[in-house]
Amino acid sequence: MMKRELNALISLLDDPDDNIYNEIKSKIISYGDDVIPHLENAWETTFDQLLQQRIENIIHFLQFSSIKNGLELWNKSPNQNLLEGALVVAKYQYPDLNAKTVTDYIDKLTQEVWLELTDNLTALEKIKVVNKIIFELHDFNGNTKNINSPQNSYINNVIETKRGNPITLGIIYLSVCQRLNIPVYGVNVPAHFILAYAEQKNDVLFYLNIFNKGSIFFKKDIDKFLEQLKTEPKKEFYIPCNNKTIIKRLIQHLVYTYDNLGYLDKKEELLELLAILE
Repeated sequence: MMKRELNALISLLDDPDDNIYNEIKSKIISYGDDVIPHLENAWETTFDQLLQQRIENIIHFLQFSSIKNGLELWNKSPNQNLLEGALVVAKYQYPDLNAKTVTDYIDKLTQEVWLELTDNLTALEKIKVVNKIIFELHDFNGNTKNINSPQNSYINNVIETKRGNPITLGIIYLSVCQRLNIPVYGVNVPAHFILAYAEQKNDVLFYLNIFNKGSIFFKKDIDKFLEQLKTEPKKEFYIPCNNKTIIKRLIQHLVYTYDNLGYLDKKEELLELLAILE
C-alpha cells in the first residue's frame, strides 16, 4: 500500500502549482528516510528535469534532517566519541557512507601500533611508534597543495587519499591513541590544530604537529606562533580540549572553506550543524 501511494505521490511532484507541490512534498517527507530508495528509483526512470530537481530537493532535505538528528544524538551522548562525531560530519557530503569501512581501518592502524608497543617505552618512544605506523607505513600527510579543499575535512576521504588537514589527521591519530590509552589530546590553537601528550590532563609533556608527520615541539613554540599571529596567549591554547571542541572546529573549518568557494547554501547548512553544538 505504501509503495503504491508513494509512487502516486511522486508522479505528482511535477505539478506546476507550488501549493500542490508543497503539500505533496510534505506528505512524502512524513514517511521519513525509508522513501529515499523510492525517490532515487523515480529519479533514475524519468527525464523530466523539474521532477528530477524536486526529487533531489526532497532527498537532500531528508538526508540533512538525518544528519542533524545524528549530530544531536552525538551531542547528547555521555562519551561523545571523536571518530563517531567525524563520521556524522562526513555524512553531510557522503550520505551513503559506510562507517564500518572507516572504523575497520582505524582498528587496523591501532592493531599495527599495538604490535610494536611494549610496557617499558617512554612517552617519546610511544609517539615514535605511532608516527611510524601512521606517517611512514600508511603514508598519511598534510595536504599542502590544496589545504583548504573541503575534501580534507571528511574523514572517509582522508583515509582514502591519505591526505588531510590538521583536524582530520589529528582525529585519526587521536582515535588510535584513545584505543591504546596513550594520553594524547587535541589542543585548540588559533589558525592551527595540534596535539598534546599529557599524562596528567593539564600537565603537557610536549606537543605534536600532526600536519608535519607528528613532529614534536614545546610551549615556547606556541608562544612564538601566537606572537606571529598577534594573538594574546590564553590558557585554552596550551591545554587539552574535549571531543566536542574538535568536532566544532571541524565544522567551522568546513564553513570557512565553503564560504571561500562561494557555496553559500552549504555554508548555511553547516552553520545549522554548528548551532547544534553551541
